[in-house]
Formats: sequence, C-alpha cells, structure tokens
Amino acid sequence: MIETDALPARPDTEIAVREVFGIDTGMKAPAFAERSEHVPDIDPAYRFDPATTMAILSGFAGNRRVLVQGPHGTGKTSHIEQIAARLNWPCVRVNLDSHISRIDLVGKDAIVLREGLQVTEFREGILPWAYQRPVALVFDEYDAGRPDVMFVIQRVLEAEGRLTILDQNRVLHPHPSFRLFATANTIGLGDVSGLYHGTQQLNQAQLDRWNVTVRLDYLVEDEEIAMIAGKAPWIAGDDDLARMVRMAGLTRVGYRAGDVSTVMSPRTVLSWVENARQFGDVDFGFRTAFLNRCDEGERGIFAEYYQRCFGRDLAETPESPWTR
Repeated sequence: MIETDALPARPDTEIAVREVFGIDTGMKAPAFAERSEHVPDIDPAYRFDPATTMAILSGFAGNRRVLVQGPHGTGKTSHIEQIAARLNWPCVRVNLDSHISRIDLVGKDAIVLREGLQVTEFREGILPWAYQRPVALVFDEYDAGRPDVMFVIQRVLEAEGRLTILDQNRVLHPHPSFRLFATANTIGLGDVSGLYHGTQQLNQAQLDRWNVTVRLDYLVEDEEIAMIAGKAPWIAGDDDLARMVRMAGLTRVGYRAGDVSTVMSPRTVLSWVENARQFGDVDFGFRTAFLNRCDEGERGIFAEYYQRCFGRDLAETPESPWTR
C-alpha cells in the first residue's frame, strides 16, 4: 500500500461497472491501479442500489458534486466508501457535528518547537489538505453543520472553484482528482418528523450548487435479508432472519402511516441479530436492540407487529430469558 501523495495526478486505469457493481451498463469508471493508505476496506457483503451507484459514479467520473439523502441506516456514507474502495480512490469522511468549526476545516496557527525555539506556523485543516490531493471528501450529516462551516464549504462546491486561505493570503486550486460528496437525512428543508433532532434548513443557494442529488431508501426485503446474512453468516437461511426483516418493514410502513414515531433501520436489524446470538434469545434481542428505546405508548403497536411476524405475544413472554 502506497501513500496517497504518491498516487498519479489522475486515475490510471478503468473498471467495468457491469462486472464490479452488477448494473446493466457499458460504462467504464476511472480508478487507480494501486491502493493507498486512505482507501476504505472492501465489504464484500455490501448491497449496491443501482440508481445511487450510478449517481455516485458520476461524481467520481465527471467530477460532479453528489449529495445522497435518505433515512438513517440505509448506508448512505457506506455507499460512497464502498464505491471508492472498488475504485482504489482515497476517501476521507468528516462528520459535520456541532463541534466542527471553520478552524477545523480550514486550519489555524499553532505554536511548535523549531531547534529549541517556539515559533508559530499554520497547520492546514482537512479541507485544504484534501483539496490538494486525489481524495474523495465526504461530509457526513451535512444538514447538521453550523452556518459558518457551511459557507466555507460553499467555496469548493463548484468544480473549478478556488479555496482562499485568508490566514495565509493563499488561493488553492483543486487537485484534478479531488472529489466532493455529502450525505444527509433531510433534504435541507428542516425536519418536522422529530426523528432527526439537530438538523436544520440549508441555504438554497448552496443546495443549488450540488450537481447531483439522489435519494437512498431502505432495501427491498430480499435484498435486506441477503445483506444481513452477508454480515452475519451464522443466521443465513434461518427463518428468524426473514421474520426480523419483515418486522423492520412493518415499522417503516407504520411510520409512513403516522402510527409510530420510531423505525427499524437495517443497522437495528443487524444489532438484533447480534444480540439474539449473544443472549441466546430472539425476543430479548429485540427488546435490547429496539423496543426498550421506543415510546411506551407505542410499544403495544410494535408488539402487534411482532405477533404478526413471529406468532407470539411479547406481553406473554418473559422480560428476559433469565426471568423465573
């Protein structure tokens, strides 16, 4: 594995999208021949959504700015990382929580020791570092970023945009293989559901600078079963796995109908599978992975969904397998 700085300025090979991602297209995607230190590991169990895959590939191939939006647990960031892993494209993820400031992104002056003397030098942040390298920068939780941070990002949303470092009176030009992606739970209009507390409305002038916006939703039932089985092979072929995924699907239908306020994501189903194995009990695995964090007034509805899938009433089963 080589260092990211040692990669060629532009991708030096291609991959066939049909062969690698199973999508019926003759498209060839640019890639690097060698893996470098910032390339994500390949997850062989990951399931690619065709439309989202093509949108993200357009970002890598055509230097398009791609925003992936969708509910939690759908694998938005993982989708970008897993495509980057197969292209051998270095990928760095930044979570835009409320503690990320303009200084974190751009950089700041720091006091360092040089030959026994304290001197001040500028330490660049993650944005100028990635901007000057063949790196795919992913802003996770894009709709949770602070306004001052969002305006810094706005400077680099244009493919030929230049990044001005005021602290140093420098103007940076983008590396030919720099790419920019973002993921968000909402579409920048705020959250009225209450599921994504902390998200906010986004500047529409900034949203207009994203070239491609794509929605990634939950997998269909068969695909979700295959995905969970790939990550938890011990439950592959078990009837309980199909029931677990069906249960998750009912929570999503109930949420869309306004019956419940909490949904099970594929991540929750995987936690349920792992908890059931750890505790040796499917019912207790469900309680600890999902039910215990739900509103008490809605637990009866979830118990009804559970009865439909598993044919037993949770109210009649013990709270834990160790209850006497």
